[in-house]
Amino acid sequence: MTIQEVKDDQRYLKLLAEKFPTIADAATEIINLEAIMNLPKGTEHFLSDLHGENNAFQHVLKNASGVIRRKVDDIFGMNLRESDKNELCSLIYYPEDKLRLIAETESNLDDWYRITLHRVVEVARVVSSKYTRSKVRKLLPKDFSYIIEELLHEQQSEPNKQEYYAGIINSIINTNRSTEFIIAICQLIHRLVIDSLHIVGDVYDRGPGACSIMDTLCGYHDFDIQWGNHDISWMGAAAGNLALIANVVRISIRYMNVETLEEGYSINLLPLATFAIDFYGKDPCREFQVKEYEADSRMAHSTTMMAKMHKAISIIQFKLEGQIVKRHPEYNMDDRNLMHLIDYKAGTITIGGKTYPLIDKLFPTVDPQDPYKLTPEEQRLMDQLHHSFTCSERLQKHLRCLYRHGSLFLTRNNNLLYHASVPLNADGTFKKVVIEGVEYSGKKLMEKIDSVVRDAYFEKSNISAKNYALDYMWYLWCGPDSPLYNKDKMTTFERYFIDDQELYKEQKGAYYELCNQEETCNTILKEFGLDPNNSRIINGHIPVRTTNGESPLRANGKRLVIDGGFSKAYHSTTGIAGYTLIYNSHGLQLVQHEAFESKEKAVLDGTDIHSRMQLVEFKTHRMLVRDTDRGRELAEQIGNLQRLLVAYRNGLIKEN
Repeated sequence: MTIQEVKDDQRYLKLLAEKFPTIADAATEIINLEAIMNLPKGTEHFLSDLHGENNAFQHVLKNASGVIRRKVDDIFGMNLRESDKNELCSLIYYPEDKLRLIAETESNLDDWYRITLHRVVEVARVVSSKYTRSKVRKLLPKDFSYIIEELLHEQQSEPNKQEYYAGIINSIINTNRSTEFIIAICQLIHRLVIDSLHIVGDVYDRGPGACSIMDTLCGYHDFDIQWGNHDISWMGAAAGNLALIANVVRISIRYMNVETLEEGYSINLLPLATFAIDFYGKDPCREFQVKEYEADSRMAHSTTMMAKMHKAISIIQFKLEGQIVKRHPEYNMDDRNLMHLIDYKAGTITIGGKTYPLIDKLFPTVDPQDPYKLTPEEQRLMDQLHHSFTCSERLQKHLRCLYRHGSLFLTRNNNLLYHASVPLNADGTFKKVVIEGVEYSGKKLMEKIDSVVRDAYFEKSNISAKNYALDYMWYLWCGPDSPLYNKDKMTTFERYFIDDQELYKEQKGAYYELCNQEETCNTILKEFGLDPNNSRIINGHIPVRTTNGESPLRANGKRLVIDGGFSKAYHSTTGIAGYTLIYNSHGLQLVQHEAFESKEKAVLDGTDIHSRMQLVEFKTHRMLVRDTDRGRELAEQIGNLQRLLVAYRNGLIKEN
């Protein structure tokens, strides 16, 4: 490092000197950062395709995909019975519920507290060992910060302090603070055991708990999300796209999940119910009935009423989508406009020169001369729904969270994360996609789409740009060249109205076949600036059918598909209840989960999700912070501080 280089950076170094005004300050910070660089890499937790399954999500988050159980096994080994270890894990997962149960059933509560306090402190001590004292100190609850810090750094080899530590435990019990202290320790364990959380798309749709999942994520210490197609649909709806509002409502009704709308986000569905009665009251709407496995206790409304609402909003959606397609011929989606192909008198539709009878022939709100025009009543209904979506305080809070922590793709620690695909040609080259008259492909395409998604919500001054972006949000949901969909068409209309399986087929883009080849994955990794020799792609989107012998490991381990079917709707398809991925200092571990029974069973019986771990990659040398993206950032900070030291010592900048 030359003095001239320092002189060139002098303006920046003067700003840095405001934070570190002396040689001693700068040198101390360098020492601190170097120490952090030599700590073990923090644990990353990857989940995908949660689809509203909040109970399973919360449990996987609390047990860290089995990490806590393995820590308990490592710490206590044969010194505790399996039942005791189960009880301890259950307590760590759900401390408030477990402590209430213990208070009702335990005869000698003080002894139980004394034993349990030692055990949870021991677990906290182990999981905190990979962090600096400073970082742990910042995470401690105010009420117990000093006590917890003392207990975490207890040295068994110091006999002089044994009475001191025992006295702390006794004081906690004698002052009736055991319950609060145990809860605080368990929450600290939750915070420490997972350093960062990655959601590889699709929080929304199917299950009833998406809004609860979002509440958790918005308060989580460190998370990111790579938007999935279902997330984009909800984001577009919350931003005001009418077609996506209709789509979100339709899917929620289809899966008997209106409580997410009504209770979760205060979306008023009464106008839709009234509209459905007025126009579809005598229509049996047989093709719009929900399936048997979906009709459960979550639904307060009758399934007959739901079927009428389902059909009403579906027809509105097809009209609104037809309007978007007409506005954007560049989408090349004219084949998706089918309502003008219907012979409303004969009850048939002609597609590709072939005429098909319609299963459902009743269209009371469709004008055959202008089938994509909303009736005044439909327009009024959509105006009301638009107001509900754009003015829902909780939904808008979650939308801002998705934007703040989300992106279309992410590169982190040699992993490339995106939900579904990168559009490719059949020869494996990156497909060129036109957006606003300009061709984009590969990484530049993903970056451009990310920018358009943000315009849909944040653009205020250019109404034309905002409207374009809002329409493009719909294209991302179902467009042929959308990296979130990437099929030739979405055959929703055909599945409702035509009894012909051939018309239901949706041809996947070239990516979905080519991405199983190592060469293709290497090409994609290079495109995103990663070294194929030590990097991998992590996807969700397409459920892995383990019952058919499919593996989440593809392309010789270059690509991991971690959509194992969190949603109950997919359990019969995948044969399991989800995959998660753990990336710690020792390597990469894939965890396969069976279905989660209930929180109540976990608390009462100490049951856990049955999971099976598969080692994907083992590091012969434990990864340190210096080996991560964070380490590279710290190294840059150290370099800047070293230049500041040179400036101080050569009189270029004066110490303050």
